[in-house]
Amino acid sequence: MAGKLKLSMMIGDYEIVRALKDGTVRPKGIELVVADYPGTRAIHDKVAEGDACDINEFNGGAYVVQKHGGATTSPRSRCSCIAVSARLHLSQQGEGHREATDLIGRRVGCRTFGPAAHYWMRGHLEEDHAVPHRAVTWVIESDDDASRQAPADLRIERVPRGRNVEEMLLEGAVDAMIAPNVTRMIGEGDPRVARLFPDYRELEADYYRRTGFFPIMHVTTVPAEIVARHPWVVESLVLAFDEAKQLAYRRLADPRNVPLAWYRTYWEEERALPAPIPGSSAFRI
Repeated sequence: MAGKLKLSMMIGDYEIVRALKDGTVRPKGIELVVADYPGTRAIHDKVAEGDACDINEFNGGAYVVQKHGGATTSPRSRCSCIAVSARLHLSQQGEGHREATDLIGRRVGCRTFGPAAHYWMRGHLEEDHAVPHRAVTWVIESDDDASRQAPADLRIERVPRGRNVEEMLLEGAVDAMIAPNVTRMIGEGDPRVARLFPDYRELEADYYRRTGFFPIMHVTTVPAEIVARHPWVVESLVLAFDEAKQLAYRRLADPRNVPLAWYRTYWEEERALPAPIPGSSAFRI
């Protein structure tokens, strides 16, 4: 590929980037060298340490922290990922009925403080459900940039050595837990835990209808020095990522490509959501 700028790339194995990673889509003027993907946490560490590729997937929240005082690779809403202890019948509205405000003054566990999904969940709780993030004690397993740089008045506790937040939730040692994905306990239907928002799908759809925003978790980064020398790279990559995404949408429109009985129904319902509000910078699902 004589004359093309050779750039290495490290991003997750998502359907929306499949065509870019397998070479079906080729960004104009760029020869992509796709590196092995070590997993989300490992790649974020590599990017933060400056030991990754030229083009990288990166935690959106960590990016903001690092840039304190592109193209998206992992959009997803996370109201489904807040679990609470089933022992905790918090509200006065009957056994098993829980309100988000019942978390005020409680202990909420998370493995680390800074995953992009956690920023969104804390934001949803505060802005949409009146649960200030400073009114909760956050119990974390390990530190990251977000917890190390947290304001002094933010209540953060460290999990005792040898413990983890999942077992603490099962025991009732923490009242709730947030995680980037649905926890194993919820997935397996463990009766000791429950979702804070059983109607999470409607909550997430309503948020999109009201705001025109769909939560962006990860961003795609390119070193500033590459952009300074080759400013055209940004447009080339954005167009290539979008082309790969559109190919993914066309592939997934065929229900034969997804082994779920009612997948096409879900697809049609999601595509029927209104377009982003005019003038917003919203992400189109």
